[in-house]
Amino acid sequence: MGSSELTADVVVIGGGPSGLVAGLAFASAGFDVALIARTAPADNRTTALLASSVAALDTLGAWAEAREHAAPLVGLRIVDATQRLWRAPEALFDAHEIGLDAFAWNIENRRLIAALERRAEAMPNLHRLTDDAATVEPHDDSVIVRTASGQTVVAKLAVGADGKNSLCRTAAGIEVQSRAYPQIALTYNVSHSRPHRDISTEFHTEHGPFTTVPLPGNRSSIVCVVSEADADHLKSLSGDRLDRELERRSHSILGKINADAGHGAFALAMESARRFASDRIALVGEAAHRFAPIGAQGLNLGLRDAAALAEIAADYRDDPGQPHALERYDRERHADVMSRTIAVDLLNRSLLSDFLPIQGLRGIGLHLLNTVGPLRRAMMREGVMPRAAQPRLMRGEALS
Repeated sequence: MGSSELTADVVVIGGGPSGLVAGLAFASAGFDVALIARTAPADNRTTALLASSVAALDTLGAWAEAREHAAPLVGLRIVDATQRLWRAPEALFDAHEIGLDAFAWNIENRRLIAALERRAEAMPNLHRLTDDAATVEPHDDSVIVRTASGQTVVAKLAVGADGKNSLCRTAAGIEVQSRAYPQIALTYNVSHSRPHRDISTEFHTEHGPFTTVPLPGNRSSIVCVVSEADADHLKSLSGDRLDRELERRSHSILGKINADAGHGAFALAMESARRFASDRIALVGEAAHRFAPIGAQGLNLGLRDAAALAEIAADYRDDPGQPHALERYDRERHADVMSRTIAVDLLNRSLLSDFLPIQGLRGIGLHLLNTVGPLRRAMMREGVMPRAAQPRLMRGEALS
């Protein structure tokens, strides 16, 4: 074997949270892992890690460092801020009602990635190549990945955690079905004068949700989903004008707001691969599915992908990329991803619709969640810890 070739059981392509968790999960299960990824570019986004995702990170040894930079989401408030004839009642959900300290923990992505990278560095059977994948070639008994600098990795399984323009997905010949929305999501990190009291508030407007999510101290992240025209207006604001506008849209619940420099802007779309695995290539995270930023589903689904794939592979240790393993992964992840896709799509479209019966159904649904305790608790548990799609890591159980 030449110096430019590396063999591994599994090669993971992509250095975002889903890719890093996949690498850690496979390494913790005893596989030799090659991780091909440049250091992720800095952005201002945050992630609300559901309780099950926190359990997985804790089991993998990455949560202790990340925890100090995360804020708990103990309460979830939904407010109908539309001006329509039928408005839903305000709803407040408390994690203590279902025996949890918090529904989720919100953390800046840069902090999360840093904690995962440091944990990956400590794993002796995880070798990182700080490079880009240039080609991915599946074969009958292996998959060969060549990097931009000429390194070659030969493995039994390639894990595509390489985002919405996935090279791995293209190499596997997997098509994508998608739905675009006439909306833009703008993200901000802010400081504020009033405490958030560990409550995330989602204001529903005619163009999408405006959501405040706690960060440590008197800080929060904001996700503002607006029309394309409104997005252009918001992007033009800075300084005091932007601060006042964000305070107005948050109905001053956080008091005076001071936005950090910079913001993110993302066109809203729902995408899902028609298959999640094929030809010794398995997809996780945004390579497999992309969500509107509603209900904290996107990255949490990606972490469940990674945990499920590593757990299944452990049952096929001699050849984790064999067809039976990939067929099982595709089958087991399909129901979870599709159910979340449908739920988020319906909620988003119900906000955009001016059709009175749809507005009425949304209001009735929130009223029932407010008043029917068993239904409310069942929905909270399903949202945080889905019974039908809970890999062992998400239950706090090690894979080795």
